[in-house]
Amino acid sequence: MPTTYTAFTKLTDKTAAEALGEAMEELEPEPTGVGVFEIEDGSGTWEVGGYFVEEPNTVELALLAAAFDAKPFVVSKVPDTDWVDKVRRELTPVPAGRFFVYGSHDADKIPEGAEPLLIEAAMAFGTGHHGTTLGCLCALDRLATEGFVGKSVVDIGCGTAVLAMGAARIWPGPVLASDIDPVAVEVAEANVRANNLQGRVSCIEATGFDHPVLTEAAPFDLVFANILKAPLIDLSPTMSSALAPGGYAILSGILNRQADEVIEVYRQNGNSLVHRDEIGEWTTLTLQRDA
Repeated sequence: MPTTYTAFTKLTDKTAAEALGEAMEELEPEPTGVGVFEIEDGSGTWEVGGYFVEEPNTVELALLAAAFDAKPFVVSKVPDTDWVDKVRRELTPVPAGRFFVYGSHDADKIPEGAEPLLIEAAMAFGTGHHGTTLGCLCALDRLATEGFVGKSVVDIGCGTAVLAMGAARIWPGPVLASDIDPVAVEVAEANVRANNLQGRVSCIEATGFDHPVLTEAAPFDLVFANILKAPLIDLSPTMSSALAPGGYAILSGILNRQADEVIEVYRQNGNSLVHRDEIGEWTTLTLQRDA
């Protein structure tokens, strides 16, 4: 079976990490891809990694690690895998309150009375398995159980649009789904069609709330934003302005230890905490715009 290789290291300086990533592109054999990522744990650590179709030169990697004051590279073999098939086998259905997130291979497992949300294995980000997505669906279920009806709903940073589709499943009003990534918008549109929600969920490419469609639709009585702490904080003033008085925001992509900071920033912008839910290392917040 064909084998590919990965080589990863860590360091604590962003500039050095980016420079190391560039230097890796000059290696022989040449990597097929190089990535530089900040580890989202507040430690200020950066991870630099490369993928190779030939075994990398460990001596060159050791020299690079020493030159950029990085930890020694960890080189691993990765067997050739049909990732879609692997995800399909391992991605079991997820119940989240009244919602049931599943792949087409599990269509026979939909419980009676559940609100089904079909997400294919090839579009696995935002399937409900991650604590952030699951938390948002459970928060949506909780609001609906308490009698709230969303009449103007938007999902910011929608990914697969699973949250937007969940809202469209239970309420008759229009739902908007936006993402900064055009590929994510295409995925969202495909999922909307697969769930027969055309005309109910509209997908657009936008940065935050910066789009004429979003401006015209505001104020919203429910906003989903399952992104990360930094963009959530950056969006706080705009999101607060886009919320109708008494409207709700369901926020996630927040590590448990980051939640207090996000709550405080949104409080300063006129929102009150309604519910806080932790699933694993992730927190989902339900906030309400002050009247």
